[in-house]
Amino acid sequence: MILTVTLNPSIDISYLVPDFHLDQVQRCQEVHKVAGGKGINVTKVLHQLGAPVKATGFLGGHFGDYLADKLSQANIQHDFITISDETRQSIAILHDHQQTEILESGPLISPSEAQAFLKHFPHLLAECQILTLSGSLPKGLSPEFYQELISLAQQENVKVLFDSSGQTLIDVLTGPARPFLIKPNDDEISQITGRPFNLDQLNQCKADLNIPLFADIEWLVISLGADGAFIKHRNQFYRVSIPKIEVVSPVGSGDATVAGLAWALHQAVDDDVVIKTGMTCGILNTMQAQTGHIDPQYFDQIYKQIRVEAV
Repeated sequence: MILTVTLNPSIDISYLVPDFHLDQVQRCQEVHKVAGGKGINVTKVLHQLGAPVKATGFLGGHFGDYLADKLSQANIQHDFITISDETRQSIAILHDHQQTEILESGPLISPSEAQAFLKHFPHLLAECQILTLSGSLPKGLSPEFYQELISLAQQENVKVLFDSSGQTLIDVLTGPARPFLIKPNDDEISQITGRPFNLDQLNQCKADLNIPLFADIEWLVISLGADGAFIKHRNQFYRVSIPKIEVVSPVGSGDATVAGLAWALHQAVDDDVVIKTGMTCGILNTMQAQTGHIDPQYFDQIYKQIRVEAV
């Protein structure tokens, strides 16, 4: 079983407005409302891959009920802690080949709700081998909350795939409990090291991933957008090239990549398969308008075009 954690999920609402103008009444041609949040996107892609997956986190109010219903309708297992505050909404306006997002900060988690989650969490870990932690921390949780979850997972020998950014990522990297895998992008690596992450300077990139801050993290997956990825597994580095495709929407492609990596690691396959599975899922998500969605019928076609080179 793979357990996904989304501490700050949302109802993702997408409005298609072909000709968007400020300070005017807008009429949208299409609207989509789906269960969202980074970890929920991971969950949906894992489910589409046929992986055994369960989602957890915090849900509250009418929006929380709506999100849970959406997962149940899709036959996705879930076990969330109920909170008194309302689950957030995230709005995306798709216009002129651009996307404008309005993101609510989310609910306030009370100390008793946080403790309820920590108390229930070991029961969830007992039935899983892989754990994904994705996205931001909602208000009310301490910066050390992810560290607590990673520590509990390590006590159960559960591999942790961590995907967040900014100060949340720094807080995890500076703590004693180490995730099994992290998936920052090149800009986030540059912010940590204070240097541009440029594969034209390959030796410097390798040195950047060998700094003490990344010690004992088995997998470092550095997203490079259309340029593929640069990956370190233990002491081996890989350069990953991906095919050129027509991108419908890049939103959620990182979450889909995490789903592919989690599923491959769950199956204990070779590095080459882990990397190609993750990258394939990320690409498939960019080919869809709906976030957290892939079309598995194109999996083999994309998979065969990905190149992994040991460097």
